[in-house]
Amino acid sequence: MATRSRLFRPILYTSLAAATGGTILYISYRPRNIPGSNPALVPPPKYGEEGRLEPPRFPLVKSREEQIADLKSSAGVASTTAQNTEGVWRSLTAGGMTEHDEGNEGKVEPYDLLIIGGGATGSGIALDAATRGLKVAMVERDDFASGTSSKSTKLVHGGVRYLEKAVWELDYNQYKLVREALRERKYFLETAPHLSMWLPIMIPIQKWWQAPYFWAGTKFYDLLAGSEGIESSYFLTKTRAMDAFPMLRKDNLFGALVYYDGAHNDSRMNVSLAMTAALYGSTVVNYIEVTGLEKDANGKLNGARVKDLVQERDGKKAQEFSIKAKGIINATGPFTDSIRKMDDPQVSEIVAPSSGVHVILPGYYSPSKMGLIDPSTSDGRVIFFLPWQGNTIAGTTDAPTNITQNPIAGEGEINWILSEIRGYLAPDINVRRGDVLAAWSGIRPLVKDPHSKNTESLVRNHLITVSDSGLLTCAGGKWTTYRQMAEETVDEAIKRYQLRPCPVLQVPRISGTEMMDDSAPLDGTCQTHQVRLIGAHGFSKTLFINLIQHFGIETMVAKHLCESYGDRAWTVAALSSPTEQRFPVRGFKLSQLYPFVDGEVRYAVRHEYAQTAIDVLARRTRLAFLNAQAALEALPKVIDLMAEELHWDKRRKDREWTDTVQFLASMGLAKSKLGVLRKDVDSGKAGEYDEHERKLYSRHDAPADVIESDSEVAAGEKPVLKTDSPVNK
Repeated sequence: MATRSRLFRPILYTSLAAATGGTILYISYRPRNIPGSNPALVPPPKYGEEGRLEPPRFPLVKSREEQIADLKSSAGVASTTAQNTEGVWRSLTAGGMTEHDEGNEGKVEPYDLLIIGGGATGSGIALDAATRGLKVAMVERDDFASGTSSKSTKLVHGGVRYLEKAVWELDYNQYKLVREALRERKYFLETAPHLSMWLPIMIPIQKWWQAPYFWAGTKFYDLLAGSEGIESSYFLTKTRAMDAFPMLRKDNLFGALVYYDGAHNDSRMNVSLAMTAALYGSTVVNYIEVTGLEKDANGKLNGARVKDLVQERDGKKAQEFSIKAKGIINATGPFTDSIRKMDDPQVSEIVAPSSGVHVILPGYYSPSKMGLIDPSTSDGRVIFFLPWQGNTIAGTTDAPTNITQNPIAGEGEINWILSEIRGYLAPDINVRRGDVLAAWSGIRPLVKDPHSKNTESLVRNHLITVSDSGLLTCAGGKWTTYRQMAEETVDEAIKRYQLRPCPVLQVPRISGTEMMDDSAPLDGTCQTHQVRLIGAHGFSKTLFINLIQHFGIETMVAKHLCESYGDRAWTVAALSSPTEQRFPVRGFKLSQLYPFVDGEVRYAVRHEYAQTAIDVLARRTRLAFLNAQAALEALPKVIDLMAEELHWDKRRKDREWTDTVQFLASMGLAKSKLGVLRKDVDSGKAGEYDEHERKLYSRHDAPADVIESDSEVAAGEKPVLKTDSPVNK
């Protein structure tokens, strides 16, 4: 018996070890369904028998004027615009009709919910509520994503730094935030695969003992992600790390760990949320300012006073009007407390604003498909260094700040980021202030912890609170968890305002075809984890080839359109002007440095409610965020295109010029350019700098007239001053 036991024990132990090792290997390297890698749910159109291709026909959103008419009708104000367009709207969209609509056709009823704020949170709430069959309105004082939602680090992440804090500080709230964010990361990548992607991020390791520490941390991160994980983290030797990220400093480099997170185009994601909510029946309007809140005889909120700021921009007097709603939601980010004080001037503030500065550098500073995180900067903060839209984004700082509409990144913060970058890039790479193409500051609306003075230690979690009069406020959180925040907010609103969700009977054909519906059963419950956003249904990694073959646009432009608009790239390409050249056949670039084309301006105005040149340069395209000087040089084209679409007069065009140039100052435009005139841009003088600003803003040294070895002029002579110099003829 003892002999048999001695024989079987090693076999048993070996089998257990093999099974355990095999399980670990399978979990780490099992086949995964990477978001965005699947074929399009709706295949691209095919050529017919006659060799003609019929592009998809997508449903339209209501015009801005029709949306405003709907807002007014909630208070019983009749509108011929709303009456005349209702039948047309239903026939075009065939969507958004609920059981409530069938029973109340022709009746004037208040909205179930009025959402103040059109950022990520407000737009997410509008989509969630609309897909539960509620009657929803969302108003935004500026443009969608005009604040914090367009100024993020562009990551869709759980937060490895929050996980580290959760472990060392035994903080359950931090741990809960990471778990929630990792789950939401998967939904994010699945519902908007064209706007988000997975991104490997490298952690450089300087000391041998850091390898097991970071390995354990990244593996714990993988473990928490579970089925929501994208790919497993892995270790790189020094040689492999240098091969993957050649810009790294070699000395003291032991190796690197690589883990996976998501990245996205934040403002385009925000606009897509708002437009998807509009297709599902929400009334969505930008440039509508709330001037006051209205209460009934019992002191309960029942509406808001608003005015249309576009009328003021057109030189007209903006008339105030009322919007009636059963419940009002405050989702204004950093401006949360200003709306709360409209309701109760004595209320205490709950938002601790924090400034996050980012800089944009040329793309040669990082590999095109890998980011980097510096977990131990000189003052203990974390810096991300990521490829984005062909350039490199670096940030962020984290410091208390005051709330302003367009905060400006300070030189001290910019230089601190550049200094930290120099610390982990190779010494032969000269990190210069002149390489900063754009720089901006975003205000994070952190939930205030009264016992903490350092905003960096605040939990990036959200808070939902309801005032005595019924103002429901959702504050805090981060981009990755916008959907979860919206779900919890709508849940609370349904309970507080005694609303009745119902099925959406006629789901809009967002894909533009009859081939499929969304997989989400819109039965009155939250289904936003399955509701694909506008552009997602027909998107695939190879869609750009169809665009090139059909429209004859450049490859770089075609890829950009697919990754920014998904299947709506068909419409954008169709709106691009013919070039009258052999190739490209369509699409005039706004800037020769970037793939943005004229069709995007027309699409932004006609289909995405763009009302100003800033809307187009900053949030529909991302040119202002990528290169402030290039945005200035593209401004005349954008104004002219928008003037054609919106019938602007000279006074409005002049105002657009002045406002946009001032805005570009918050994007890092040189101070000397703030007074630049259009004629200066048209003549090319806007690219000139004095010697001081050349050192700050120029990407290259002042050029020599000729190479010395090829010069035919004697040393010390200045050929441009000679009488036979071409410049003197």
